[in-house]
Amino acid sequence: MEKLVIQAWPQDMSALPVDLNHPNRTLVSGCFEERFTVNGTERALLTYIPKDLEYCQPCLVAVPPSDADPLDFLQSSGLRELAEKKQLYVHVLKPAGPWKDDADAADFVNAAYAAIQGRDYYVTMQDNIYVCGFGDGAFPAHQAAAKMASEWSGLFSFGELSGELSDTSVSLAEAGEQGTGELKIDAQKAQLPVWLVAPADSAGVRSAVDYWKAQNGVSPEPLSGQGADKIWMPRPARRFSEVNEEHIAQVRLTLGDCTPTLEKLETVWAYIGLARRHRGFGRKILRYFKDPIEFGATKHEMDWNGMRRTWYEYVPARCTSDKKWPLVLCMHGRGGTAETFFDISCMSTVAEERGFIAVFPQAGLHQQKAGGLKNVLFWCGDRDGVPEDDAGFLRALIAEMSSRLPVDPGRIYSTGQSSGGMMTDVLWYAASDLFAACASWSGMFHPKKIRCRCPMSEPIIPTLFICGKGDAFCTSKEPDPDLPFSLIPELKADILFKLERFGLKLDGWETWTSEPVTWYCWRDAEGVPMLTVGIVNGMAHANYPEESWLSWDEYLCQFSKDEQGRLLYRGRIVQSALRG
Repeated sequence: MEKLVIQAWPQDMSALPVDLNHPNRTLVSGCFEERFTVNGTERALLTYIPKDLEYCQPCLVAVPPSDADPLDFLQSSGLRELAEKKQLYVHVLKPAGPWKDDADAADFVNAAYAAIQGRDYYVTMQDNIYVCGFGDGAFPAHQAAAKMASEWSGLFSFGELSGELSDTSVSLAEAGEQGTGELKIDAQKAQLPVWLVAPADSAGVRSAVDYWKAQNGVSPEPLSGQGADKIWMPRPARRFSEVNEEHIAQVRLTLGDCTPTLEKLETVWAYIGLARRHRGFGRKILRYFKDPIEFGATKHEMDWNGMRRTWYEYVPARCTSDKKWPLVLCMHGRGGTAETFFDISCMSTVAEERGFIAVFPQAGLHQQKAGGLKNVLFWCGDRDGVPEDDAGFLRALIAEMSSRLPVDPGRIYSTGQSSGGMMTDVLWYAASDLFAACASWSGMFHPKKIRCRCPMSEPIIPTLFICGKGDAFCTSKEPDPDLPFSLIPELKADILFKLERFGLKLDGWETWTSEPVTWYCWRDAEGVPMLTVGIVNGMAHANYPEESWLSWDEYLCQFSKDEQGRLLYRGRIVQSALRG
């Protein structure tokens, strides 16, 4: 294997060519150094990007032994090979001396978490970042994870633990992440998958095991297997719903040789890498990763407008060809992918339970920063200065699916989160001839972010909007003089435009609360809910699975179109929509 050298990041990432047959591929590969400030001191880490890595993959932050050269450790420990085999970003911190003498060690690790999500040179899978420590780097890895347990997706270590962990948990906002709209949340008792490989059952190891056992709420008696001497499983009896979070975090302990090898890393990663962390109601939530193919979806591609476009389809077994079935589009946020949104949204579960076809398309390209990446996935952005016609792509996608699947043309719906919510709102505006209803999550039409200018379609269709009360991208902290909730000016203008198009009075709303959502609804003269807004208490810029259930059960499924294209609400013609 070719020896690595540390490269400099390109000064102008926008000058790098994009392979339109693989539009989501990283533009650079190899080993690079990143620098950022921790408590007033500049620190550095090495970032390794395997060749031809796709964006939106998990990240592994490694704390090496303080006496090891980070570049040599990356190559000799098996981390580089792990990154290539499992398709990961690997980040290795550069020690400034013995970790025990570094008062900022844990903060350094947690600052790395925030720094690598910047989308300056590559696009990570947001929030799905794992931490590991080796040798004397094991303890600061545990310290960092204990301070931000609700942020990391998993933790493992190879080495002795030199101290005791304490309850010092903080949120990522308190740790200094900027610009995400993240709420200040209590991270204590947030579950975290953990695997310790230690030389012996020492006091430090017992302290860490006891800490993580309490954090994860595991059963008292351990099991063993899969390379672990002891495995403490989550308690089978618990008191909370698993609609949005699954109780999955084990604590594993292996005693013996702590020298890392590729084989050992693969064994540990096989468990740790199962978990994914998602932004949602309350703190970030943990679930097992739902791989689309393993969960019954099929991957499809088409060449459209000079670029390879991708989507996943989930067709429940009950959706047989002897009748027509609803179709629901589910669109990811900025920097996400069709694969990640299949996992995040859990819409495939709703499709299975309720009986509809779900499709997860992948956005076109956009350059969000001057001199930055030209291939961040973003709906209705622009490619080389030309607006991307994603509405046209989605029309082509639905036509292609309808040619081979039993799609009911009167029951086609759109949903999406963040950038996907904006795209859903574009479809409400420009493709209402095709859809029966739309549901946008934490994103609506924003004139500064949507590059495509589509002509308005004539039919009037209903729409639902859900966002978090603490979502800085959607809501305002200032009371609104006109609306019963506060949105940023751009989204308020969109609400006012919708009310005007529906012919509804500004003060004609009704409200009710079903925790954690407070609902506001504008109905037409016949009581049809043409515009509904849900504000989620305790949520920042996020998507949580319950939104998928609510959007379908409480809204989308109530609307359809007849053979003449007339809008129906619970089977009745919507008279107010006929004027469109």
